[in-house]
Amino acid sequence: MTPYQIELVQRSFAKVVPIAGKAADIFYTRLFELAPEVRPMFKGDMDDQGRMLMSMLASVVAGLNDLATILPTAESLAIRHRDYGVVPEQYETVGTALLWTLEQGLGEDFTTDVRDAWVEAYGALSAAMINAAENTVLPVAAE
Repeated sequence: MTPYQIELVQRSFAKVVPIAGKAADIFYTRLFELAPEVRPMFKGDMDDQGRMLMSMLASVVAGLNDLATILPTAESLAIRHRDYGVVPEQYETVGTALLWTLEQGLGEDFTTDVRDAWVEAYGALSAAMINAAENTVLPVAAE
């Protein structure tokens, strides 16, 4: 990502923060429309899930200037998601739902440049997460 793209992602996310609860609702509604088969993966309170989503996004967005600081957390998250049953193909659907959410939340501020910056950011993050999920060996249970 270029410094300009990082700035665009960070500035646009700052506009989402005040509507974080609504943004999380929009995201999960869209995700479940696109991929109803993932709904059973979410067994807890969706308000809590939304807060976790927005917290994770805030951490990632804040760390875009130094990816090494966010990669361990992203990789750990990827392994947990794999254990929940998430498969690599679903990352694209999540990205689609994220872009939809940003478009709805930002309105006219969701410019082509902002969209492209988010595509770049999510592409890098999802690639790292997929790599971690596919290349981390599960521990063997003791007999």
